[in-house]
Amino acid sequence: MHDPITYFQALILGIVQGLTEFLPISSSAHLLIVSTFAGWDDPGAAFTAVTQIGTETAVLIYFRHDIWRILSTWTRSLYTPELRSNIDARMGWYVIFGTLPIGFFGFVFSNQIETAARNLWLVATVLIVFGLVLGAADRWGPQTKTLNDLNIKTGLAFGFGQALALIPGVSRSGATISTGRVMGFDRPAATRYAFLLAIPAVLVSGVYEALKIGEDKNASWGPTILATIIAFFVGYAVIAWLIRYVSHGSFMPFVIYRVALGLFLFAMLGTGAITA
Repeated sequence: MHDPITYFQALILGIVQGLTEFLPISSSAHLLIVSTFAGWDDPGAAFTAVTQIGTETAVLIYFRHDIWRILSTWTRSLYTPELRSNIDARMGWYVIFGTLPIGFFGFVFSNQIETAARNLWLVATVLIVFGLVLGAADRWGPQTKTLNDLNIKTGLAFGFGQALALIPGVSRSGATISTGRVMGFDRPAATRYAFLLAIPAVLVSGVYEALKIGEDKNASWGPTILATIIAFFVGYAVIAWLIRYVSHGSFMPFVIYRVALGLFLFAMLGTGAITA
């Protein structure tokens, strides 16, 4: 028997979602970890996906000028051939193709994502492994490419990186940024494209999972909406900070945090202090 999420829990989880969605540390993992240590039930995939609509709305507003320019140019390029070489027109196609992998794997493995993957042993392992991947990619990846160097092939590769985030603990931004850094994109370019690429995947997933909120005894609409609103405001502040940070800072602090958190989880699980 699961106890429904209270408004207080929604307040805390909304803050956690907003703080962790865009940082390469995995929001889904943190929602699960915080709930476990607080003695709350797992908020579930539906609650997580819907609250991500709040943080993704923050992306829509923060990048509204970029998004409008891309949508406008891409649409006009469909009937204006001379616009097809424009970076904004091409970006529209890159986001479309880059979204295909997460759409495919999310549909095929939806049951596993909502059940077996939500396990703290797996989360701890993934936090460490992909934290080290992020550190290696950021440290040794060349920084020569910008968004102008994107093409269908690299856009699709970014998409496969994003698809890994279906596993709690990977981090959507972390996996996408790591993929970009391995391919030689600089931090600002990899981070900016990661934000843009996430928009269709998160919105579609959120709307799809919203249909399950009424069926999920653990998540009712009131607390879910509260968490989503809070996630929006906190997430907007985090975006503004991260965009400034990546222009001069490395991802190493996040790597250290991920590894430390993963090791801590292993210790707690190994001693029986918490259960998976």
